[in-house]
Amino acid sequence: MTNPCLSCGACCANSRVVFDASEADDQPGGFVPSCLCAEYTDTLRIMEGTDYARPQCVALSGRVGEKVSCDIYASRPSPCRDFESHGLYGISNVACNDARRRHGLPPLPNPKP
Repeated sequence: MTNPCLSCGACCANSRVVFDASEADDQPGGFVPSCLCAEYTDTLRIMEGTDYARPQCVALSGRVGEKVSCDIYASRPSPCRDFESHGLYGISNVACNDARRRHGLPPLPNPKP
């Protein structure tokens, strides 16, 4: 089965991606490229491109709904790591289908038990 995320990307063009500043690579032990994020508060960073009325993460390559990839997948921030793809472990992800709907994409089918 093909990973539907590779032809979607709606979650990466849906909302703010805010994370703890300690995750940025300009901090000891950080890993998210600091050149792709901005200061949000004293203790939080935000991925560039996600703080707009029509958000799209700067690390997303491709066209939503066609073919996409994350340029920093191995070093993506925690909100991205925590976002489970629809159907993983047989569980629906309502947020996934909500993001798809906002981009005019059909919902993914509910996983089979």
